[in-house]
Amino acid sequence: MINRRTFTKAMGLSTGAAAVSLAGLQGVSNASVPGRGGETPVVPTIAPGTHTSFPVLKQIRAGLLDVGYAELGPAHGPAVICLHGWPYDIHSYVDVAPLLADQGYRVIVPYLRGHGTTRFLSPRTFRNAQQSVIALDVIALMDALKIHKAVVAGFDWGSRTGDILAALWPDRVKALVSVSGYLITDRKMQLEPISPAAEHTWWYQYYFATERGRKAMEHKDLRHDLTRLVWDLVSPDWDFDDATFERTAAAFENPDYAAIVIHNYRWRLGLVEGEPRYDRYEDVLATGPTIGVPTLTIDPLRDPFTAQPGDGSSYRAKFTGAYEHRALSIGHNVPQEAPTAFAQAVVDVDHF
Repeated sequence: MINRRTFTKAMGLSTGAAAVSLAGLQGVSNASVPGRGGETPVVPTIAPGTHTSFPVLKQIRAGLLDVGYAELGPAHGPAVICLHGWPYDIHSYVDVAPLLADQGYRVIVPYLRGHGTTRFLSPRTFRNAQQSVIALDVIALMDALKIHKAVVAGFDWGSRTGDILAALWPDRVKALVSVSGYLITDRKMQLEPISPAAEHTWWYQYYFATERGRKAMEHKDLRHDLTRLVWDLVSPDWDFDDATFERTAAAFENPDYAAIVIHNYRWRLGLVEGEPRYDRYEDVLATGPTIGVPTLTIDPLRDPFTAQPGDGSSYRAKFTGAYEHRALSIGHNVPQEAPTAFAQAVVDVDHF
């Protein structure tokens, strides 16, 4: 049973323009609707929270990391890589992954560096979280898993990483689902103030710029309460229970979690530097490169970070290939709040 939800909210659908149609979500598993690349399967509708765990977690050495990841679906199926954000983990895709696996996809859901069971191979490696490095982690993972090309889907840090992969390595990205659109960080623009209301939404970014914030992330109880507060604020209508949060919060016990989170947000604000060996990637990203791979962007309308009216117009010019935009009446954690709609977006963009 879905508590305090209408059917529309359970599916995460907006009643406004550019919303996912109900017809596209209420079919059975073998139904199909016309798609740009032929017949597009319709993902069966499930309630958020239908699944609570992955059947098995794996580890693989990739680049600088021993990466922990979930894998579902046939080993030789077309690959989909699902990337989580902050403060989240692979459980954002606990419902999405089996939906996609049932459609024949090989679904890979990795813990980002500093999260869950992902570990650095060397204690001497700088705990760097600049944007290009996280994307390079995914390239290394794809190489280790012998995946040449994949559909990449993400939100928050995962959207940014997917955008970077599509911009810098388009030959490795078959298609892209990017929640909140174009999120490649412009560090120069980050130096400029924005509206007070928008600044207020980013309170934790500025908190992390202080030593108080760093200490809070290193303190188990304060870290727990801070991340739970962020969940409540950015997903105001999501009726998750304590167990749902605690499953994800376990990933924050990674010994490098605080260092990675603090470096990421301080780097964005220009308060700390990255590593010179990644300058060639950051120099390209600083130009705001366009993305030419087929892309479907999603704006979560109940997310305080979503610019009004949530029509994607502010970043539309950044996507030059086949493109579609959707708006969902949910909060920040799109795949976990609206797994059917998110999985359908992956299937649809794969058929652009």
